[in-house]
Amino acid sequence: MTHAEAPALVADIGGTNTRVALAQGSELLTDTIHRFRNAEYPDLETVLRHYIEGRGNTQLSGACVAVAGPVRDGIGRLTNLNWQIDTETLARAAGTGRVAILNDLQAQGHALDYLDEPSLRPVLSGAPEGPNATRLVIGIGTGFNAAAVIPGPNGPIVTAAEAGHVALPVENEDDLALATFVKGADDFAAVEDVLSGRGLSRLFSWVTTRAGTPEQADAAAVMGMLAQGDAVAAEEAARIFTRHLGIASGNLALTFLPFGGIYLCGGVARAVAPYLQQLGFPAAFHGKGRFTGFLEGFAISVIEDDYAALTGCAAHLVHK
Repeated sequence: MTHAEAPALVADIGGTNTRVALAQGSELLTDTIHRFRNAEYPDLETVLRHYIEGRGNTQLSGACVAVAGPVRDGIGRLTNLNWQIDTETLARAAGTGRVAILNDLQAQGHALDYLDEPSLRPVLSGAPEGPNATRLVIGIGTGFNAAAVIPGPNGPIVTAAEAGHVALPVENEDDLALATFVKGADDFAAVEDVLSGRGLSRLFSWVTTRAGTPEQADAAAVMGMLAQGDAVAAEEAARIFTRHLGIASGNLALTFLPFGGIYLCGGVARAVAPYLQQLGFPAAFHGKGRFTGFLEGFAISVIEDDYAALTGCAAHLVHK
């Protein structure tokens, strides 16, 4: 097998699960995708070795992993899991020196040019510009983050960020009460404390506590109640979530000016996508005072492809 024929290893490491697959060039080989529960493994190297050994120690042409956390100087650290990976360890595990470590939102950004139309759910039509415009991906899942996608001469340049850890916006007394409720031991309320899976759970707890009937439910349970249409607290929690998602997305739109479009991704984004219109997302996104009309120019879609980050890893290796 020649270097050109050998597949590359790609992986998407979230706070709960890791998905690993092979890719041929920029094409993800979907029949090779395998999901691992992180709690069952001590570190990422063990996961990758288990995958490679399970495929008969396949020769690899390269390896690229996306991690849900900051990446600096070739070291990726997961925000919601005590794991880290560096390029040396990745090269040793994959048996190749052609390696890369990306933030998971960077991987989503590298995937944009490879997503087909059925993979995108329109939210707001806006007025997107041509191929030279900046785009933005916003991830809502175990955590929250964003990344700007800027056209470059050798493929897109995708910037890294930790947007989920900025302060939660406070516009009124209810927002202040919510911030006080969700802030942790560090006495800080971050965007991610509301806009994430655990954030939706906290919102449900906050709504029921304020009503005098405190309850606990994880994000999946809240969305299940919302789908049934008979849980007032779940709908109120989802409405507050949607309002804050609109506010945060609007803030990011003004920060990065993504006239090429905004793309929401992640498990929570996909779950809430069918309800965004009825729960008030457009008004929350556009509501920027004298810039309300300006915000109407941004198109927004939800990425329905759960494996987009894997495709992005493959695409990044092609341009590396």
